[in-house]
Formats: sequence, C-alpha cells, structure tokens
Amino acid sequence: MNSVRAFLEELILLACCLGFRKVEVQTCSFCTFTRIHVHDFTGDVLNITYQREFHALKERLRVAEHRTLQRSSELNNILEQFRRAIAETNGSKDALINFSDETQKLLKELASRKPLQVPNIYHHMPHLLNNEGSLHPAVQVGMGRTGVSMVMGIPTVKRKVKSYLAETLHSLIDKLSPEEKLDCVIIVFVGETSVITSGLLELISPPASYYPDLKELKETFGDSRERVRWRTKQNLDYSFLMMYAVRKGVYYVQLEDDIVAKPNYFATMKNFALQLSSEDWMILEFSQLGFIGKMFQAPDLNLIVEFIFMFYKEKPIDWLLDHILWVKVCNPEKDAKHCERQKSSLRVRFRPSLFQHVGLHSSLAGKIQKLTDKDFLKPLLHKIHVNPPAEVSTSLKVYQGHTLDKTYLGEDFFWAINPTAGDYVLFKFDRPVSIERFLFRSGNQEHPGDRIENTTVEILPFLETGPKTKEKYKRTEDSYYKIGEWTCTNPPVLLSFSTQNAP
Repeated sequence: MNSVRAFLEELILLACCLGFRKVEVQTCSFCTFTRIHVHDFTGDVLNITYQREFHALKERLRVAEHRTLQRSSELNNILEQFRRAIAETNGSKDALINFSDETQKLLKELASRKPLQVPNIYHHMPHLLNNEGSLHPAVQVGMGRTGVSMVMGIPTVKRKVKSYLAETLHSLIDKLSPEEKLDCVIIVFVGETSVITSGLLELISPPASYYPDLKELKETFGDSRERVRWRTKQNLDYSFLMMYAVRKGVYYVQLEDDIVAKPNYFATMKNFALQLSSEDWMILEFSQLGFIGKMFQAPDLNLIVEFIFMFYKEKPIDWLLDHILWVKVCNPEKDAKHCERQKSSLRVRFRPSLFQHVGLHSSLAGKIQKLTDKDFLKPLLHKIHVNPPAEVSTSLKVYQGHTLDKTYLGEDFFWAINPTAGDYVLFKFDRPVSIERFLFRSGNQEHPGDRIENTTVEILPFLETGPKTKEKYKRTEDSYYKIGEWTCTNPPVLLSFSTQNAP
C-alpha cells in the first residue's frame, strides 16, 4: 500500500509541474550555415508528457501490484495447508483441543471456504509435489543482490569437447564499468568464484527433483530422442533461471555460455530499454541468433515461465517464445504477413548485435554449430543515450527514414539532405533543464562526408544570466548566447553532452 500511495503522491506532484524550453537550429542566408537556438519559457499548458517519469512510476506500481499478488498467493498456500491438516484429523476434537475457541472457529471457517481452483505450475509439472524442495536451488553461491537494473542469465551444462563459460564471463565482466558492476547481476549454474563476493556473480544449480522423467519423451518434428531430451531440459533450465531472477531487477537478459560481448553493451542495452514505453515491447533483441541477447521486463517473466511449463515437452524455447507473441497479437482471420507485422511491434530488434556466438561444439553431444551473427561485425553508427523529455521537429528533408525523433530517443542517427537557408531543428523540452555540456556528432564511419558544417550553437537562457556568462559568450540581437561555432575548414570536435533538471 505504501508503494501505491507514494506512486499517487508523485503522480499528483508531477501533474502540477509546468514549463518547457525549446532549442532552434537555423541556417544563415549566405551559406550552408546552421544556427541553433534554445528557448526556455513557462506557461499554463497542461498537456505536457513526462514520458520517462510516468514510465518509471508506472513500473513501480506494477512491481507493487506484483508483490501484492505474490503475498496473496503465499497466504493461499498457508490456507491450503490448514485445510489439509484439518482434513487429515477428520474433524477430530482432540486435534483442536489445544487451540482457543476463537482459533478453532477461525480454522473451521477457513477450512469451509471453497474458492475456485486456479491452475498453477503443479498442473503441468505434478512431479514437483513429490519433494518440497524441488523449486529451491540445491546450490546457491553469491551475495543475493537485488534491486538492480538488469539481470543476465547464463544456463550452462557440461560440454564433452570444450567449455566456453570462462571466456563468456570474462567478456561480459571485463566490459562493465565499476558503476555498471553495481547495477547488474549475472546468474550462472557453475564456475568462476573470484567475483562472487562483490555480488556481481551468482551461481545456482537446481535440485534433481526439479526435473521430471525425461526418458519417455515423445519424438517430434523429426528430432531424435536425445535431441528432444536435450531441448526439453533446456526449456526447464531457462524457466528455473527466470524464476530465480524475477525479483532481482527491472530487466532480464537471456544469454548463453559461449558468447562474447561488445564494449559498452550494458549501457547500450539499458539506455535503449529506457527510451521505450513498457507497453510498446515484450522482447528486445540484441542478437539475431537463437535465445542470445533477449531482454524481457521482469514482470513478464511469470507469463513466459507459465507458457514454457505448459509446452516444455513440445517445442524448443525460441518457437515457444514466438507462439507467445502469436497468442498476444495475431488475428487468425488475417494472413501471415499481418501477423508478422503485429509481432514485430512487441519484438524490437536492435542493430548492430551486441553479442557474438563463439562456441563450435554444442552442449548436445556430437553437434557442431558454426553459427555467427553477421550484424555483430557492423560498426555502431550511433551511440545510445538518454536525453531529457522533449518535442523535436525540423524543416530539413529526412533521408531514408532516419528521423530526428529516433535520434533524440537514441534509436538511430539523423540523416537529412540539401540544407538551405532558413532550415532549422527545434527542440521543445517538457520542462527547463540545466545544460552542463553538449555533444554535437556529425558524420559516421560509413558516411564521414555527410556532416553539418558552417554552424553556430546559440542558446536562450530560461533565467537571466550572470556577468560571467555575458563576458564569456557573445550575445546576439535576439538575446541568444553563442556557445559554439565551426566552419567547413574547421570541423567540430566531438564534445560530451549531458543535462540535469533545473531546480
């Protein structure tokens, strides 16, 4: 309840905040000369979208509701145990003689209630009832870190020829900054104990009782009995990992034990996810191969695990995941193309890939897999970033769909053609921001010649500036301050850019 109350209080407070600011880019009349202006002003406009703030608050509410459902489920389990205990005594008075009259009355009332029978995982995996520890890790090593942004799960099994786990862990951990190491958890089944005490790495292993009898599985889709057993166990491994990780972070990323990662992979994934509304996606794909680099929102893991448990013996994990999307958005009366378009709205692909498959010898005995992600070798043509909420527009003609909106959201680079006098780019911030630094990137590795030249950057402060600012920067006739300038012969140096909210 406290979480819900806090959410409502912040929501009301947020709705009372008004004011915004705009940045304008213009081109001079005598050359290809871009001019950037920043306008700050307040007003009584109520229709202001605080997308990132609302998204964060909504996620907190979802987590609070999720925890409430978990507590309710736990209480129902306790109630069921009471019923069983009373049923075993056959209503014997001797069994209740040590309880007070009020307690006896309460127990009888609880036992007499007959709620609807809600399906759960025990309907699909009844063998779990044979051992009360079937869903508790048999081995659990780590610091039990929770509250992180991202949880990465790596299922691993013994490979007869070569293990790639150590190489995978080194690639993932070495490319994390000290701050990022505090904001994530990597969960694996075995190996590498050197970073366990910091909380970054956790090792788990399910009990033997977690697995059903895998000897009598039906052969399907032309797969051998051994392959059916392998893919079925793999489905159960993924499910156990997800159940363990669901309470630890905001996002969960599925990885494999035979991959390498690109530099800055963590920040890239996190920032890309933060730019998207939670309702807009179910899966973010940071690799095109199999189940590698697939990101989910933690609250969605319960649905995914339930679906896997229902069909874990029928199909491999990537097929089941596709079926979940089909059930959610596909219309049986429409054709396959329509279905693919609908699924693509929930499955968002990030390019280039951040992970590469390096394993040659599969965990399935005798299987050689020469799988590589071709997108992994492609350069990252833009850097993912988080900008303050703003409305953007431009008079420049957009080329091949590389819009300014996507650029500002960190999804793509902006590409326009034929700049002329009077062209502009306009940024309207939802509320005033304090600009500490700015970054202006122009051109990329594939198109180094396509860049803005002969450009000035000018800002119009929201508040009256002090004497130091007036002395340092030249002021224009329309009250802007010129803070940056470059020409055709003197291209801009790449500067860092960050903003913070004004008090």
